[in-house]
Amino acid sequence: MSVTQIELDDEALADAMRLLGTKTKKDTVNTALRNVVAGLKALEAFDRLAARGAQGEFDQAAEAHAAAKRAREEVWAQ
Repeated sequence: MSVTQIELDDEALADAMRLLGTKTKKDTVNTALRNVVAGLKALEAFDRLAARGAQGEFDQAAEAHAAAKRAREEVWAQ
């Protein structure tokens, strides 16, 4: 871990501490950084998944699911 001196927006820091439930400036900044990184990684993963869907990669699985659902509904209708 590195030591860095930065100027922080006191109002934003107080809001972040309240929202994150942290007690110290250090914990607040580290938690906020981790949350931002996790959120951006999730967005990247979503983008990759959406691109796969746009290429039709899940079409066969969706049709198999729909066929299985129709089969279950037919059994229950009897």
